[in-house]
Amino acid sequence: MTKVNVYVTLRESVVDPQGIAAQEALHALGFDEVGKVRVGKLIELEVEGSSEEIEARVTEMCEKLLVNKVIENYRFEIGEVAGK
Repeated sequence: MTKVNVYVTLRESVVDPQGIAAQEALHALGFDEVGKVRVGKLIELEVEGSSEEIEARVTEMCEKLLVNKVIENYRFEIGEVAGK
């Protein structure tokens, strides 16, 4: 099995209320050096197949289920073979 990390973020044109709340909280805690904050999600998968097959299948998974393409962007990294 190969580990794949899928990173999902809101498109720049979409307001990120979680990011705004996190930014305000960080400023309230004295972290004034923090600028804009955007919150996303990480999806970890273990997938079987060759690198080419995995890339195609993960793209299909993202396009069909894991990502709302209207408001989200994604990228993924294919990692090392996961051990048992």
